[in-house]
Amino acid sequence: MLRTYFQTRLCAQLLNTLKVTTIAVTSTFLFACTSQESMSLPKGVTLVETVKANPNTINIPFKKYKLANGLTVILHQDNSDPLVHIDVTYHVGSAREQLGKSGFAHFFEHMMFQGSQNVADEEHFKVVTQSGGNLNGTTNSDRTNYFETVPKNQLEKMLWLESDRMGFLLDAITAETFEVQRATVKNERGQNVDNRPYGRLNETVNQMIFPREHPYSWPTIGYMSDLDNGSVTDLKEFFSRWYGPNNAVLTIGGDIDEAQTLAWVNKYFGNLNTGPEVESIEKTVVTLDENRYYSMTDNVSLPLLYISFPTVYGMHQDEAALDVLANILGNGPTSLLYKNLVKTGIAVQAGASHPCRELACQMSFYALPNPQQGLGLANIEKVINDTLVEFEQRGVNDDDLIKTKVSIETGTIYGLQSVSGKVSKLAGFETLLGNANFTEQELARYNNVTKADVMRVFKQYIQGKGAAVLSIVPVGQETLVTRADNFVLPDVSNPPTLAELDTPIMHNVSDFDRSIMPTSGGNPQVIVPSLWRENFANGIEIIASKNSETPTVSLLLSLDGGVLLDPVDKAGLASLTAALMNEGTTVHSKEQLSNELALLGSDISIGAGGRNTYVRVNSLVKNLDQTLALMNEMMFKPEFSQADFDRVKNQLLQSLEQGNKDAKTLSNRALKQVTYGESNRFGLPDSGTIGTVSNINLDDVKDFYKNYFSPSKASLVMVGDIDKADFMKKLWPLKAWQGKDYAIESDFNFPPVTPKKLYFVDLPSASQAVISLSRPAMLYDATGEYFKATLMNYPLGSAFNSRINLNLREEKGYTYGASSYYTGGKTLGRFSVGTSVKQEHTFDSIIEIEKELKNYQLEGLTDTEATFMRQAISQSEALSFETPSQKSGFLRHILQFELDTNYGEQQSEIISTISLEELNQIAAKELAKPMQWIVVGNGQVVKQQLEALNLQVIDLELAK
Repeated sequence: MLRTYFQTRLCAQLLNTLKVTTIAVTSTFLFACTSQESMSLPKGVTLVETVKANPNTINIPFKKYKLANGLTVILHQDNSDPLVHIDVTYHVGSAREQLGKSGFAHFFEHMMFQGSQNVADEEHFKVVTQSGGNLNGTTNSDRTNYFETVPKNQLEKMLWLESDRMGFLLDAITAETFEVQRATVKNERGQNVDNRPYGRLNETVNQMIFPREHPYSWPTIGYMSDLDNGSVTDLKEFFSRWYGPNNAVLTIGGDIDEAQTLAWVNKYFGNLNTGPEVESIEKTVVTLDENRYYSMTDNVSLPLLYISFPTVYGMHQDEAALDVLANILGNGPTSLLYKNLVKTGIAVQAGASHPCRELACQMSFYALPNPQQGLGLANIEKVINDTLVEFEQRGVNDDDLIKTKVSIETGTIYGLQSVSGKVSKLAGFETLLGNANFTEQELARYNNVTKADVMRVFKQYIQGKGAAVLSIVPVGQETLVTRADNFVLPDVSNPPTLAELDTPIMHNVSDFDRSIMPTSGGNPQVIVPSLWRENFANGIEIIASKNSETPTVSLLLSLDGGVLLDPVDKAGLASLTAALMNEGTTVHSKEQLSNELALLGSDISIGAGGRNTYVRVNSLVKNLDQTLALMNEMMFKPEFSQADFDRVKNQLLQSLEQGNKDAKTLSNRALKQVTYGESNRFGLPDSGTIGTVSNINLDDVKDFYKNYFSPSKASLVMVGDIDKADFMKKLWPLKAWQGKDYAIESDFNFPPVTPKKLYFVDLPSASQAVISLSRPAMLYDATGEYFKATLMNYPLGSAFNSRINLNLREEKGYTYGASSYYTGGKTLGRFSVGTSVKQEHTFDSIIEIEKELKNYQLEGLTDTEATFMRQAISQSEALSFETPSQKSGFLRHILQFELDTNYGEQQSEIISTISLEELNQIAAKELAKPMQWIVVGNGQVVKQQLEALNLQVIDLELAK
């Protein structure tokens, strides 16, 4: 919760004189007051800056300290929830790597979770999870960060963990852990890059734009040839060079005692040695003299044209104006590219963006052609070029500027809804700018952009300038490229021989016994959100909670039925109807609606999935009336024009066609079909198939809307900064809404489980195999059989350090991740095991999964695993209700399953009292039930392995 008070009388006077109103943005010019305060600090700790909350601006209060070894520490106090978020950001990403040694920064992100001198291998995840927290790490070209969110009583333990891997990691790195993580990184690349349609787009464009020696020319995940050539010594030298405290920012936010927190920080981090001096990388703007054309084939159904202009660099004075330009050209239905490419039917998708990194930014345009008007990319390039000419003639209008400024303001406000969001913003600004207090300046940058600025940057960086022009086309359709290649990608397989870093390996000595893990006090008291309920005579149930941490309101209107109301031969009808309701009304076109919502900083989306059609709304409180008026218009006055229907249906069909090239999508389709049957609506994707969607016409959509868009089975969830009386007054259109009741099918005939059979889907271009093991299971319940089964499964496959994941990822190196899980709803449930593995290890992975399930069935959980489960799940409750979306999910869950408000207390009682014997009885019963294997992969690599199994392999033909 942001506390509002002025720092001094002088600061208040300054605010009064500097208050400026922005165009269409009611918040004032952002201003934060800073001071140096005198207080008793631990030895070696210096207070650098204090920023206090200001009632007239959007800012984040904090205190910044410096330790003697150079570590920057930022503390932000937020007592609204009993949790803390810890972020350690190192100013090292792939840009700090040497040519020919790519991927080390990302590699170290993995190694940092493998234990340190006083934390055993695999213990880091276990300690955080058992503490009721969640954690992760991310790497990009400019920085690497590690973060945890935990109950507030676990803070000291987290500081112990983070400091141990900052200062005492290297001695724990072994050749074995090195090789396992090298395999894991390869699996990650295989899953997220090589096995994904268009997955190599970004790394190819970067190779086209940047010289080979430029640090952005190679991908953050690295080239496999570089990773193969790396050694343990290389890795240790890289760590010693860049992971010193003087190159790090430790940011802590949440319900903290600042004095105690600072004392702990100094204890655990203060005696770590300073690392080598770190200098900033020189920022040099990259330009291309002419267009560079390059083409490549990929496992895609539609070709893609991608045009990327190098522009400036992050935080350059022209960055904001270029962002506005990108919005005008290609962001959403009001953009020029949407009008000229999508609305006309030339393309099924098109857009523009201007992402920035520390050293470089790129203005990029993309489009996927519509097969109905031809797949050649030359015409797409011509339309994009014509659009740039049109913009030059059109110029910039007032709404262009207002929409961008409003989106920045609302985005900033929504980012303050969680402690992690505020901590991330503080850490990011401090790392890249040395100024955590940049929120107000960031907003001011966009508020100060003028029409002349936008036109100037267009002419300076885009008009007539060279760009990287990449054509990605399906295999065998090389004639679709926009133009013959005039550029050759650099050879990355034979990097030059480089001198070693010659960095002394980091060694630290502690002045206390670090082997003793800090204890934690009792779990903090968690307050379940207060709520109120109402019902309308037409059937709408309302459940809501007031939340005043940010001036926002979130609504979720759900209509029960969703895709279950589809005829099987027209599966996808609910999804298509909902999608078409976003396309305009009898009053406003889609472009006009999008423009109005952008000016308000609001979002309205209508969709369908699972058991529900939903209307989702996010708005600032000050704009709620106008936003609700647009919501009511979209709900009650949809246009349903033939032109919109034809375009949206075609876009859906093209999306489904592309899904047939994606291994994970095919695996999900196969899993549903095998488990629930081809002739059952549950056995088909929510969005339907190419065949079923092709059967749908506009009259079907109109009939579906007429029959099922009704309040009779509707519920409304609201979380926001508004009183009940005020909110209820605004709902009179929903109260007056009339519609007939309807039935939802409940009699389903699922096919029997066929044990000893494996269903195989051949995807010749796949680079990994996607494996699933599945069967129907019980429906959802909050305190009964289903809930207890999820407790049983937690150590088996739900936690990171579960048996299945540790086996396949950490011990064998077959996968980037593997899990088992229960999913349950009102109509059906399922138990599944899933993973994506190296294709050559498909057989091995199946054998290992079977082994883990069999051992768990026969032997059950250990005492240690049961204790881990109890502590991890019960202590995580402190993280359950922080954000409006979490509160909204809690309320919707109560309505959907008709639960008592205190069902969480009942679950906590079960967690603490369920016996090991009962858990093992559940494991024995559940895991003895027959299941069905499903594998998607390249038959030439996988099929022979599958035939070695004691299973009947069936080639599965997916429903058309």
